Amino acid sequence: MTANRQGPIIHGPVQDQEHSAGSGCGCDKDALLQAPAREHTHEHGHDHDHDHDHDHDHDHSKDRSALARDAASAASGAAGGELRWTSLRIEAMDCPTEERLLRDALGRVAAVENLDFNLMQRLLRVQHRFDSIDPLQKLVASLGMQAEPIDESTPSSAPPTQHKPWWPLALAGVAAAASEFFEWFAVGPQWLVAALAIAAILGAGLPTYKKGWIALKNRNLNINALMSIAVTGAMLIGQWPEAAMVAVLFAVAELIEAKSLDRARNAIRGLLQLAPELATIQIDGQWSDVPAKSVALDARVRVRPGERIALDGEVLDGRSSVNQAPITGESLPVEKQPGDTLFAGTINGEGALEYRVTRVADDSTLARIIHAVEEAQGSRAPTQRFVDQFSRIYTPVVFLIAIATALLPPLFFGGAWLDWIYRALVLLVIACPCALVISTPVTIVSGLSAAARMGILIKGGVFLELGRSLGWIALDKTGTLTEGRPRQTDYAPLRELPGVDVRTLAASLAARSDHPVSQAVARAAEADNLALYGVGELTALPGRGVKGEIDGRTYHLGNHRLVEELQLCSKELEARLDALEQQGKTVIVLLDDGGALALFAVADAVKETSREAVAQLHELGVKTLMLTGDNPHTAAAIGAQVGIDAAQGNLLPEDKLREVKQRQAGGSRVGMVGDGINDAPALARADIGFAMGAAGTDTAIETAGVALMDDDLRKLPSFIRLSRQTHRVLIQNITLALGIKAVFLALTLAGEGTLWMAVFADMGASLLVVFNGLRLLRHQG
Repeated sequence: MTANRQGPIIHGPVQDQEHSAGSGCGCDKDALLQAPAREHTHEHGHDHDHDHDHDHDHDHSKDRSALARDAASAASGAAGGELRWTSLRIEAMDCPTEERLLRDALGRVAAVENLDFNLMQRLLRVQHRFDSIDPLQKLVASLGMQAEPIDESTPSSAPPTQHKPWWPLALAGVAAAASEFFEWFAVGPQWLVAALAIAAILGAGLPTYKKGWIALKNRNLNINALMSIAVTGAMLIGQWPEAAMVAVLFAVAELIEAKSLDRARNAIRGLLQLAPELATIQIDGQWSDVPAKSVALDARVRVRPGERIALDGEVLDGRSSVNQAPITGESLPVEKQPGDTLFAGTINGEGALEYRVTRVADDSTLARIIHAVEEAQGSRAPTQRFVDQFSRIYTPVVFLIAIATALLPPLFFGGAWLDWIYRALVLLVIACPCALVISTPVTIVSGLSAAARMGILIKGGVFLELGRSLGWIALDKTGTLTEGRPRQTDYAPLRELPGVDVRTLAASLAARSDHPVSQAVARAAEADNLALYGVGELTALPGRGVKGEIDGRTYHLGNHRLVEELQLCSKELEARLDALEQQGKTVIVLLDDGGALALFAVADAVKETSREAVAQLHELGVKTLMLTGDNPHTAAAIGAQVGIDAAQGNLLPEDKLREVKQRQAGGSRVGMVGDGINDAPALARADIGFAMGAAGTDTAIETAGVALMDDDLRKLPSFIRLSRQTHRVLIQNITLALGIKAVFLALTLAGEGTLWMAVFADMGASLLVVFNGLRLLRHQG
């Protein structure tokens, strides 16, 4: 994947509201994957080839920053080259706040023709006329960020994130707690309380202050600016412990959401690692290992037993079983012979295969799955948090009311200056959104902690908030509703042999095979402590079964195809095979020269917890849908066993994605539960993706928003109940914070409010929302 294919690209100007509305921690990092599609100019009807020519919506912001304007002016004079694209990686550009600052600064430069933002990978592609990239780097540096040029011809998977040391935040938390303790119990001098609070703010709040200062210089009151004002205001009125706790809690919330974003970025890297880098191709009659990306169409490729298949193709020679679970999600390996299709990223079984390449590496089924994941991640609608939206309006409005309170009554109504200035100061304290800002992270962190204790990993507050509104839960079958390990379900002896146990004969042959179906038969015999016979002259029959000699007689153990090849199939046997296969089971037959001796059916058993989980979901008003790559007979049978509302089979990854989109188009919130790469596009597209943590692949877990760590589906209704309780607590906290503010706003304007009452109300509201939020820690599911 090259730079120009990594994730959805954002073109042209973006509406102000899309950029200034972040989460309660500076930006809605959980919603980064959703932002691009909403911001893409095709959806706004803009011409994205000439962004700056029609960016009239931002004309009012062109004088926001003198520093950026001077840098832009200097850079403009350095232009003179041909129009070209440059790709820059900007590590600090991880939310719409930074993008807006960059767009405002670069969009004013005449030499810059176009800007493409990819926040997911922190990439900025600039179409410009500069002779070098130095002017671009200087412009970015003037906004407090560093730009590193990257080569578009190399794979652009993001480098591992450089994690900041955890100990400054930990020490800041300890200092804030100590400051709160000394203040609350009046222990020690006041300077010690202030010193501890300052230490906490320095340890946790400096990044927020830096971002807030840049925002204020650009006259942008985003959440970083509001938090900076809140902490500073708390310090100025002597509320040192509150200032420290606000800074620490805000930093913790940012850390949690940053880790969620890092996991999302790693999903693409995990997908890329599925396909091997090298392929063995035939060149002038010789076999050579070459990079898979360089292999052309129609090249002849060889894959050995146990190897991953490097490219999509069509089998030319050989027979083998192939584990297609990474692509199609089928629970059992699929037999392959000449003419059959192979997928890149799947795993070859016991036989060597030679195949013709039908798709180059960048167009393989796996590559299309990767593209589907990127597109699905980018097309989800962003979640705008009420707290941030309200804070953007609340604080400026109260500031204006405070200024008006200080000036208008003395100027026009003969009021006393000191009296009304004092009331304005009280209003400024009320304008501090500490309780409101704290209410969301405390509640969310408490909910996340409670979920972790229940074995539910939730990768960000946005998923915890969305869970309450789910209308559908789509579930994969294999490894989700079922065990993911085939088991023998049926044994039917058809003919007796004197002095010989027919089942032991079959188990003896099955134990010598590596095929999952045979292994299921062998495990069943082992569980019953059957003593196996010695097998001689064992021969694997690729795509059909095995044969071997036991006590001088030849036996075959294989599938329906083998029975037909040996011409031992009868109408009665055919009917029994069809009946079992109609139930979605895989059937193998033990045969000797005289015909069939016994039938064995193998299927993937339903988990004991699946029925209970589905029943609990129905009690919560959530409908269930099963999406699987297995045949429709199996889908219907498993669906009936667990009580699923609807079941669909024979689905490829794009089909599962389509089913999720259809229900979303009907106005429903959809959750998707899966454990394989084939589930990744649907997991990413769903409003919430749930990965089965223990059995799931790394990519499914990283793509999903929630991981069920012990693969117990009963965690799904537990998660929804927790989400609903979290929402109730959030509403309570917001009501408390705003209600108390509204009361004191009215009291102050009526002349009854005092500064110490405002401070007490602000601190009291903060404590109330903290204690109320911490109640979630007692949630038991």
